[in-house]
Amino acid sequence: MQDDITYDLAIVGGGLAGLALSIQSAKLGYKVILFEKEQYPFHKVCGEYISYESWDFLQDLGIDLPALNVTHIKRLQVSDIKGVFFEQPLPLGGFGISRYKLDHDLAQNAKQAGVIIHEQTRVNDIRFSRELFNIESLKGNFTAKVVAGSFGKRSNLDVKWKRPFIVAKKNKLNNYIGVKYHIRYDFPDDLIALHNFRKGYCGISKVEDDKYCLCYLTTADNLQSSNNDIKKMERNILSANPHLKKIFSECEILWKEPVTISQISFDKKNLAEDHVLMIGDAAGMITPLCGNGMSIALHASKIAAEEISKFLKETIAREKMEQEYIEKWNKLFADRLKMGRMLQRLFDSQWLTTLMIKLGRSFPSLIRKLIKQTHGDPF
Repeated sequence: MQDDITYDLAIVGGGLAGLALSIQSAKLGYKVILFEKEQYPFHKVCGEYISYESWDFLQDLGIDLPALNVTHIKRLQVSDIKGVFFEQPLPLGGFGISRYKLDHDLAQNAKQAGVIIHEQTRVNDIRFSRELFNIESLKGNFTAKVVAGSFGKRSNLDVKWKRPFIVAKKNKLNNYIGVKYHIRYDFPDDLIALHNFRKGYCGISKVEDDKYCLCYLTTADNLQSSNNDIKKMERNILSANPHLKKIFSECEILWKEPVTISQISFDKKNLAEDHVLMIGDAAGMITPLCGNGMSIALHASKIAAEEISKFLKETIAREKMEQEYIEKWNKLFADRLKMGRMLQRLFDSQWLTTLMIKLGRSFPSLIRKLIKQTHGDPF
């Protein structure tokens, strides 16, 4: 297939950031094409909790959150490996909705806005020449004036381009695996819990249809020491925490197999690669324990849409577009990601985790302050 149209914007990856960017840009009158390697709807590894800072923005994208009857989450519980925990109100709070539902609805809204979406289409390469991009995909070659990379935590393009976080030596921030289930379980609707275990932590919170998202992050070492058997790892390592033992022994797991992802990296990432603007997890990941990755992806799409529009209107040059996007992204998110990496290192240590729990029980204002430093204001 050869598409003779020169698109204003091509987006590689149809997650939250990519879909949100496509809707905004299409509403501004631009010709937008989006490539997604999966077919909607589909599940992906994600904690599926969104802070309230994104509420108005999602409504503006056409997601009727009240009609979806989303779960409102107002309390946080955190436990150490022995089950000792603190619980307190969330300063801002949030809501639960599955990516299966949310991404699908955003994709439908994007199509209605005029976005051309190619599902089940992997992009093999992106080349920039003479102020245009050539996108090589399984469905042929396409041309665009601007390209945004929204291809998640780790993609074939990351590997092909040898992005720095891909070639970095293994360290405490770049060799994680993520595992997610949907379950049924007797658990408070308004609570999100984060239960620590050796070299990892597991979150649980409600999504739609009386289902709960159970999602955990751990090191590749934990899986390897369990003979690469996820169930064995859950029995022998996660279930050392009595809260997790209770969940895994009593819950109804709704899938035959969990959704998994490996080689997750929280290392810093470049925000532009050969003039491709990076958004979402392709730009940088905040650690899941901060519970704010989805809002960061959505907010990043908003600033990207603003800068891309300026360029397409020819009010700024390409270099200025990239510079302003990078500056705004760093101003909004760099400190939050830095705090997330610091907390990730703390929670990697069992005794530091126990100390954090004790501090949380004795000084709840400290926890509120930490949460505030990983979250932003409504946008």
